[in-house]
Amino acid sequence: MKIILDLMGGDNAPLAPLDGAAQAVKEYGVEIIGLGDEALIRKTAAENNISLDGIQLVNCTENIEMCDEPARAVRQKKDSSIVVGLNMLKDGKGDAFVSAGSTGALHVGTSLIVRALRGIKRPALATMIPAQKKAYLLLDCGANVECRADMLIAFAVMGTCYMQRVEGRQDPSVALVNNGAEESKGTPLLREVHQMLKKTPGIRFVGNVEPRDVPTGNVDVVVCDGFTGNVVLKLTEGVAKMIMGMVKGMFLSGLAGKLAYLLVRGQVGNLKKQMDSEEYGGAPFLGARQPVIKAHGSSKARGIKNAIRQAKKCVENDLCGTMQAALDDAAAAHAPDNAAEKE
Repeated sequence: MKIILDLMGGDNAPLAPLDGAAQAVKEYGVEIIGLGDEALIRKTAAENNISLDGIQLVNCTENIEMCDEPARAVRQKKDSSIVVGLNMLKDGKGDAFVSAGSTGALHVGTSLIVRALRGIKRPALATMIPAQKKAYLLLDCGANVECRADMLIAFAVMGTCYMQRVEGRQDPSVALVNNGAEESKGTPLLREVHQMLKKTPGIRFVGNVEPRDVPTGNVDVVVCDGFTGNVVLKLTEGVAKMIMGMVKGMFLSGLAGKLAYLLVRGQVGNLKKQMDSEEYGGAPFLGARQPVIKAHGSSKARGIKNAIRQAKKCVENDLCGTMQAALDDAAAAHAPDNAAEKE
């Protein structure tokens, strides 16, 4: 299996992507096609004693910066690692693409180059978020700010497929973010979507979920528009950071705190691991015709390695083919509703 990897994307490039790629080659047996400034990459590998065995380098003369306007960058920087990588994926030169670079450019490039599955207007950005009971999949978390009813239905279907195929949850539950658990709550759009989700085949819809209940991890797939999802994501990250900082401050406050830490450091370590997003890899663009994974911009080697593992599982389990079949079934189930809307 060949995974195409952007070695120039992210805050810690090219060292972190290169190190993560080398680890993935050893642990997962994949081949890596690494894209970027070849001279810099080889120098970085030599200085940090990183083996390039199993990593094929493709030189790219341009790089899309975080400050670049996404659509313009994709059109103009044809020899950037993101654009070259997506074109290689489209042309069948690799099985999946992983990048920690610009989210906007990766989304635009995925939509224009790799293209979307039948019935999908634009791919949705999904991410696994740590929670009290179990991590959940949130989508969309920023790619599609405004959504129609059929888009939210598609998110539920694709999220279910992802949790089954990649996370191994056989009967994942799906909930719709709303301001109340009752069916009558929310905007007209959310009330319509609620009724449609109850009739959508292949998913286990459990109703609305209020934002305060999302962090408990009672549901596997949390569906919302990209604006709401981005707020949920960033608020969750901020609260988690605040709590971990308060816990650290408590243990460093004096001798008693340090002694208490010695008694519970094992549990604290487990909590840090549970809350570490790098454990889950990156955020897939669900709805793309081929697997595209967006690793976190601050990813270190372990985060890149896990994003490659994630991409490998998407390919092995034919995630994109499974989603297309499920989307077709959902579209057929709601065809009478669509016809009624047109009339």
